Amino acid sequence: MEVTHGWSHRSFQITDPSCIGEARRFCAKAVQHWSWADADTGRLAIIVTELGTNLQRHAKNGALWIAIKEQSQEVEVLALDNGPGINDVARAMQDGMSTGSGSPGTGLGGIRRLADDFDLYSAASGTLCLARVRASGQAAVRRPHVGAVSLCAPGETVCGDGWAFALGDSGEVAVMVADGLGHGIHAAEAAQAAVAVFADAPFAALELCMQHTHAALQSTRGAALFLLRCDVAAQVRHTGAGNVLGRLVSGVTDRTLLTQHGTAGVQVRRPEITCTQLPAHAVAVLYSDGVASRWKSDELSPLLSRDPTLLAAAICWRHGRGRDDATVVVLKPGDALD
Repeated sequence: MEVTHGWSHRSFQITDPSCIGEARRFCAKAVQHWSWADADTGRLAIIVTELGTNLQRHAKNGALWIAIKEQSQEVEVLALDNGPGINDVARAMQDGMSTGSGSPGTGLGGIRRLADDFDLYSAASGTLCLARVRASGQAAVRRPHVGAVSLCAPGETVCGDGWAFALGDSGEVAVMVADGLGHGIHAAEAAQAAVAVFADAPFAALELCMQHTHAALQSTRGAALFLLRCDVAAQVRHTGAGNVLGRLVSGVTDRTLLTQHGTAGVQVRRPEITCTQLPAHAVAVLYSDGVASRWKSDELSPLLSRDPTLLAAAICWRHGRGRDDATVVVLKPGDALD
């Protein structure tokens, strides 16, 4: 059994070249204790610089979202904007096609070559680009195809949301999202207490998970909670309390997963367990109330077949409320990352 503690992303609004330098220095400082080779830190610096330069010169309202994944020693960089999009993606992806003078000149094709994982989607409404960097020779950890974005509230340095997932020996997947009441350090303490309970026994009966989490959070301000299981037969079971929401989304399906009212650690009723069949080609999406509860799934259909982090980023980017912690977790249980 493998349990992964969820990561959060640091947001850098790219308004001028100094913002790119800030993002690059953030990455350099974060990985300096990982014993990476100079070539690997150099790859990361070039990727951050090139993506940031693209945003600063060519995009509207561009941002870099960067996650430092201590558990896997991996850096995930997302570049997002509100347009105008890339007219000719195939041409832009040619290795060596520069974004302009003053950048490393590698272009998107070079970023794809330098990154260990890469994906990109572009439309007139905006472009989403994903690049992950690991140490050379480090094998990608095989894991359920889970992508996520988690951002702290404006002005805060810690995220009051927490999430985690686990892969069982039989192929069953467990996912949890907790939203600590309010935001800031005390919300984060509640969310991380829920993560710790989940990590201790992610495949315990859902009723017990709810009970144990409720008990563990009574010394905190409490949290909204969503627990989901998906087995190899695509049976989805879930329970929870509060305003973390779930949806099963495909090109033809959009099904909401409801939970009871309440707050883990404060007041919850007896857990209600619901079982649903995951539709063919569907993904499960869990999201905290920092994201608008109503969004049209059909506008996201082109991203269903892509890396799930792109889908999570698109939802958070387009529908984040911008005033609270925001977390989106996307599970594609039929896939695995090599």
